[in-house]
Amino acid sequence: MAALSSLHHISTTLSLLGLAKPSLLAPPFRRPFRSLPPITSSSLEFNITFAPPSPKPKPPPNLKSDGVLDSDSPQNGQFFIPWIVRGEDGNLKLQAHPPDHFMKALAEAKTQKPKKKVDKAAKKKKGISAVGNAGIEPPAPPPKLSKAARRFYNEHFREPPQRLSKVLAAAGVASRRGSEELIFNGKVTVNGTVCNAPQTRVDPGKDIIYVNGNRLPKKLPPKVYLALNKPKGYICSSGEKEFRSVLDLFEDYLKAWDKINPGSPKPRLFTVGRLDVATTGLIIVTNDGDFAQKLSHPSSNLTKEYIATIDGEVRKRHLIAISEGTEIEGVLCVPDSVELLPSQPDLSRPRIRIVVHEGRNHEVRELVKNAGLEIHSLKRVRIGGFRLPADLGYYF
Repeated sequence: MAALSSLHHISTTLSLLGLAKPSLLAPPFRRPFRSLPPITSSSLEFNITFAPPSPKPKPPPNLKSDGVLDSDSPQNGQFFIPWIVRGEDGNLKLQAHPPDHFMKALAEAKTQKPKKKVDKAAKKKKGISAVGNAGIEPPAPPPKLSKAARRFYNEHFREPPQRLSKVLAAAGVASRRGSEELIFNGKVTVNGTVCNAPQTRVDPGKDIIYVNGNRLPKKLPPKVYLALNKPKGYICSSGEKEFRSVLDLFEDYLKAWDKINPGSPKPRLFTVGRLDVATTGLIIVTNDGDFAQKLSHPSSNLTKEYIATIDGEVRKRHLIAISEGTEIEGVLCVPDSVELLPSQPDLSRPRIRIVVHEGRNHEVRELVKNAGLEIHSLKRVRIGGFRLPADLGYYF
């Protein structure tokens, strides 16, 4: 029944539109559905009209070789954006590319955001000068370190407070004893107060120290360690004027100090131990008092090697006498080793290698003299692990 109702509805609609024959308009319920004639295209007449198509836009004219639009040339289907520009003759014309001044302005346009200008009042509040800093933000302050980081730095890298006399000596004011005399005489002030105790612990980076009205620099000179082949005729102290001091050999080095180490005070150099005026060879010059103390103290057990050139012939008994030792200042000094070196064709005098560890005054000369020999020249070639290079006159 539903199918018959639908067919009756379709037939009624077609009859109203004038599209169906009267034979098809009979009520569908008078005859069975199977007796209905089939609907074909020949039995239907359609009179349907459609709206005319939209007119196509006229394509833009093509371009000439000079870039001006040409309406007479054939169209190739390419889409152009016309630009109306005024030519050199003053007339307006169409072209496909932008004018030159437009492209130049586009290329020079600034794409970054302009920097914000800092208010002068705000800059003054922050302590920044308003002259020459317009539009520049102040630098960010350095990050604050935690207490644990500062404690670690102070324990492992920062030098602890030192004795006042030691600080004065390291700064080049005077020797350790001379610094103590300055302190005892009231010539030194610490933080505005006269200090008469050399053992006072001070920190040059924090404490304000004045010596004879001159302020001690906060930054102490760096540690310097130099090895010198001491020539004959030089002494190791600077107090005596009748002899030249080995420290005079470093005048050129200290004069060029400001160029090599700008902003750093000059070090006060001194020798580690001493060699007499006639002895040559290795001597260490530094400004590190702790290093010099460890190097020269008998508890370090550093051996010192000497080459003694002898006038005359050396016998076996002489070597035995040297090895047995001799008494110097009430103490028996015995060398570690004594050896007669092989003769050299260019050296006419015999040479003896003597190694000692006591380091007493004139110890090697007394050992050779006690054996009945006379020294022509004496040279030190080694101190512990520091050896004089052979190209600096090892055997002379």
